[in-house]
Amino acid sequence: MTKKLSFLFSILIIASVALASCAQAAPAEEAVVEEPAAEEPVAEEPVMKFCQVTDTGGIDDKSFNATAWAGMEAAATDFGVEIKYLESQQQSDYEVNLNAFIEEGCDLIISVGFLLADATAAAATANPDVNFAIIDNGSMDIANVRGNYSDIQEATFLAGYLAAGMTQTGKVGTYVGILFPSTQAFMDGYAMGVAYYNQVHGTTVEVLGWDMETQQGLEVGNFESLDDGRAMGETLLDEGVDIIMPVAGPVGAGTLAVMQERGAGLLIGVDDDWSVKYPDQADFILASTMKKINVFVYDSIQKVINGEFAGGEDYALTLENGGVGLVYGTSWADQIPAELAAEIEALIPQIIDGSIAVMPTR
Repeated sequence: MTKKLSFLFSILIIASVALASCAQAAPAEEAVVEEPAAEEPVAEEPVMKFCQVTDTGGIDDKSFNATAWAGMEAAATDFGVEIKYLESQQQSDYEVNLNAFIEEGCDLIISVGFLLADATAAAATANPDVNFAIIDNGSMDIANVRGNYSDIQEATFLAGYLAAGMTQTGKVGTYVGILFPSTQAFMDGYAMGVAYYNQVHGTTVEVLGWDMETQQGLEVGNFESLDDGRAMGETLLDEGVDIIMPVAGPVGAGTLAVMQERGAGLLIGVDDDWSVKYPDQADFILASTMKKINVFVYDSIQKVINGEFAGGEDYALTLENGGVGLVYGTSWADQIPAELAAEIEALIPQIIDGSIAVMPTR
């Protein structure tokens, strides 16, 4: 009996061990982990694109194109928009470049200069849903074109008065790249300033290169050729002129080079501060007439961004709003006689309120 019990007990132990082993071998039930639902992608708003078509002077002309581009760059920095430009190598490129930007879907296309007026008008009329802004051309009366003009004659009047007060020979000069209403205003204001100085001081300073009565003067026919600027500078200097205001963009750099070579003559720059643009020749730059078209470009871009852009209107740059003005050259600012500088400063409010005429009566 004892042996039988012992045998049965052994069988029970073996069975228990086997059952325990089976229980340990059974895999544990894995917990089900639910993955988070994928987030819907957030659609990014498209970056607005603003585009500039240059005239044949190119983007780095140290004049209108470069100043306009400075306005574009400021807007890109402040608003995070995309900016692009196309350079026009010849006038036939105006239409091609404008149409290229229309195809790209630019939110605003900026045309630089009066010479692009016809191509801009045609493009805007054919594409009424595209916004355009044009520099140095107003009164286009097209619903999707914002124009710009400058009362630059207010600034060049001051320049003419300054030139008449600073000349040592009694002769000052000017010439133009291409004559049209905007450049004509430069010349008229300059000649009027000289005439007003003569009236105030009883002098007889002459203006060579522009006749207010006939509205004709020296014209080189372009805004690119430094050689033409050299030739015109040599001609005027040889005729006894000692202060010259070239209204011809980069062409004037040719005149400046002649002055530096001869060590004679002073230049009045246009559009922006030439003594800053040409620091190595600052000794020959008396002053510059400022035309801050970058302000117009920046303002136009901002209006598009804010949904406030309106074509069919013009933006004026004036002495009153600081869009135009006269700045003395860096080497000459402290050499202008205090009395003359005070006279020029006193002219500004009189020009603004219309007490002094800065354009000839026609």
